[in-house]
Amino acid sequence: MSTRLDVRKTYKLFIGGNFVRSESGRYLEAQSAAGARLGNICQASRKDFRDAVAAARAAFEGWRKKSAYLRGQILYRAAEMLQNRAGELVAEIARSTNVSRNRAQREVRLTIDRLVYFAGWTDKYSQIFGSVNPVASSHFNFTIPDPSGVIAVLAPDEPALAALISLVAPVILSGNSAVVVASERYPLPAATFSEILATSDLPGGVVNLLTGKRSDLISHIAGHMDVNAIVDGAGVPEASAKLQAGTALNLKRYAKHSLTPEEWFSVKAEDPYWILEAVEFKTAWHPIGL
Repeated sequence: MSTRLDVRKTYKLFIGGNFVRSESGRYLEAQSAAGARLGNICQASRKDFRDAVAAARAAFEGWRKKSAYLRGQILYRAAEMLQNRAGELVAEIARSTNVSRNRAQREVRLTIDRLVYFAGWTDKYSQIFGSVNPVASSHFNFTIPDPSGVIAVLAPDEPALAALISLVAPVILSGNSAVVVASERYPLPAATFSEILATSDLPGGVVNLLTGKRSDLISHIAGHMDVNAIVDGAGVPEASAKLQAGTALNLKRYAKHSLTPEEWFSVKAEDPYWILEAVEFKTAWHPIGL
């Protein structure tokens, strides 16, 4: 009886709507919480990060110009596709983290619900957070939120999928594009989710996903001059200090979300004010016609 060779999957980086190998050619073994080898992941390099930022910048103008209603429909469609592949994501979470299948199902269900929740904010946040300001002249004075540009997002290790969606959805719903660094310890659920995005209606480059070691990318994220803001959910004090120090280079904004693994399942991770961390407020004057 012949022995069949086990061909393990190599999960690639997701940049500009395409799946690419790391330019460095480096790979890491993806292991479960128990140490079992699950496959291979690409180890993103500085060049990969720069390519991801360039792809995000190229996608930004087209994405921000889409109507709020259309962006909401696109995010809702992504939630539909996530629902269609829920079984695959449950299996990926369970084998990566060694949690029970019921626990993995809970995370996937919450991820779907949270993506639908934030999709509903696309055509509402501007009215809620914007304002019409009283002025002492014959003008209308409006203050409205406007997307900032390219946002770097760092996901925590656990929960690998629910936390990632909770961080990315508030960023992109307003018209920003994102470069996301997935969970370092459990990257496979995020990598599988990028495969869902690739076949959704989300334009290529709006979300770019990198895997590998955070330590290889932190200094590049902090110092890159075309990153407009950083959303840090990784919860690593040393990385947070380096990121905050780098924000002084081009005055990029920095937001930190250090939630416990269980808090990512709570309403704390559904805070609509997270949307404001990736927008700028702009004021327009309009004369009142007679």
